[in-house]
Amino acid sequence: MLESLNRLMDHIDQHLTDEITGQDITRIVGVSDYHFRRMFSYMAGMTLNEYVRNRRLSEANKDLIHGKSVTDVAYTYGYQSVDGFSRAFRDWCGFLPSEVSKNKIQKSFPKFTFFIDIKGGISMEFKLEHKPSFNVVGVSKRVPIQFEGVNNSIVELAQSITEQQRSEMHQLADLYPNQVLNVSYDFDEGYLDEKGSLTHMIGFATTQENPYEDLEQITVASNLWAVFPNTGPFPETLQETMAKTYAEWLPTSEYELADLPSISFTKHDGPSDNVYSEVWVAVKEKKL
Repeated sequence: MLESLNRLMDHIDQHLTDEITGQDITRIVGVSDYHFRRMFSYMAGMTLNEYVRNRRLSEANKDLIHGKSVTDVAYTYGYQSVDGFSRAFRDWCGFLPSEVSKNKIQKSFPKFTFFIDIKGGISMEFKLEHKPSFNVVGVSKRVPIQFEGVNNSIVELAQSITEQQRSEMHQLADLYPNQVLNVSYDFDEGYLDEKGSLTHMIGFATTQENPYEDLEQITVASNLWAVFPNTGPFPETLQETMAKTYAEWLPTSEYELADLPSISFTKHDGPSDNVYSEVWVAVKEKKL
């Protein structure tokens, strides 16, 4: 995984004046565009879009210092107008491109290199569990792809669930954890500006078929899952577990992501500083 991450960083640097497509990411890293962007955000502390934009503006800074015109640099790095480039450049470094050209002001953003940094000696609890195929029955909605912060569209989905729907879901729930699951799947690929969407379902795991017209059903294929339990303040501990799963555990494990929904659940039955959650990540053994 580390080798493929660094190959992608090289590819991005070699194609800063081109579009970086979802197909490029999948081909080099071996996971879907969406899964990689989420993993990158956890590992790097910024979205892939932000990283690419910073690298482009850093190289644009060099070109301006070396005497290229503002117009040429703007169009080289994919901006549709000089004004748009000038605003983005000023937001990035605090100076207009013309000021950088005149005064040779330098600001850089180096290329990322990924490596293993062993520290802390803190173990990460997880278990590998093969789950047979199961259904999730609930309500779903197309929501914007969002890597950080609260997704208000998911909040609105949860608030839209009626008492009748809750009762029907509970009647069907006959599989662990018998708790509300948050399931994300069917995502758009190939969008550098995070304008794509995914389907998010709030529902319960079940062996039964959905008989209700006001509920929806998806079937999750039989697969190996890495399950990460965590207990602590909510939502900080859950978010930290997700971050460590993608940023620390996955790159150094013997597994890679399988193209299945991502799933989590939380038991809200105690104080907010001692909440139990689980993160389920569908995985497969890495190809040698």
